[in-house]
Amino acid sequence: MKQDIYSTEGLYRITEKTDLSSTISRHVIYAPLIAAKAKAGHFVILRAAEGGERIPVTLVDWSPESGTVTVIIQAIGKSTAQMNAMKAGDHYTDVAGPLGTPVEIKKWGTVLGVGGGVGIAELYPIAKAYRDAGNKVVSILGARSRDLLILEKEMAELGETVVTTDDGSAGKKGLVTDAMKELYAAGRAPDAIFTIGPIIMMKFVGETSRPHGTPTFASLNPIMLDGTGMCGGCRVEIAGKPKFACVDGPMFDAHQVNFDQLMKRTAAYREQERAALEKYSKGHNCRIGLH
Repeated sequence: MKQDIYSTEGLYRITEKTDLSSTISRHVIYAPLIAAKAKAGHFVILRAAEGGERIPVTLVDWSPESGTVTVIIQAIGKSTAQMNAMKAGDHYTDVAGPLGTPVEIKKWGTVLGVGGGVGIAELYPIAKAYRDAGNKVVSILGARSRDLLILEKEMAELGETVVTTDDGSAGKKGLVTDAMKELYAAGRAPDAIFTIGPIIMMKFVGETSRPHGTPTFASLNPIMLDGTGMCGGCRVEIAGKPKFACVDGPMFDAHQVNFDQLMKRTAAYREQERAALEKYSKGHNCRIGLH
């Protein structure tokens, strides 16, 4: 039965939590107003508790009928470790969204999705939306090892899927760009590419497609605070001009992104993040995927 989207009962409660690996988990959260408006490419900002850090996370799935949204979280710092320690029945203090500019879904022809690590979760709703719009979807999924590979079955249901791992424990040993080069060499150039994952991976996905002139789009993940364009924390450089990932993105033309600047900005608070994580880990039995 369809939920009353204006009901506040159980708001932001985790209705279901599933561990996908030792450091990655799926959270289904009751947020009916967000579920009613969500589109592919939107994100939300989560806060686990009062005084906690605001964490931007791309929506993986949503259901207006049940009033829920789904996110996938990787524990890479104190705040995400706290979120991964939450259980079904726990409540988030805040879930703000849907935020950002949704991806324009149109008929390209063949769409190549390139996802790395937890970025595969963010790629899934975009790939699904393009498949549903009549495009052929091909996916390249990359991870450091098999235990960090997620949503392989779900992505395979959308179309042809190639898996690469750094250590060769699943699929082909190598990088996602190796698989891209094989597609181009076989005369199978896609009509558009969407990539989500580590910044360095997205940079080289763009560099691999650049000589072929394939339209390529990357979902950027800079430091973000308010998510509405007011603070300027998520500033990125696109074609030499400043843009804000929270309102102008998070998806941008990968051939115009200043990835080197983005990497420097995201590393600005690395030492503070590590210190907070170490302090938190001393009192908690948790496994963390360190940067």
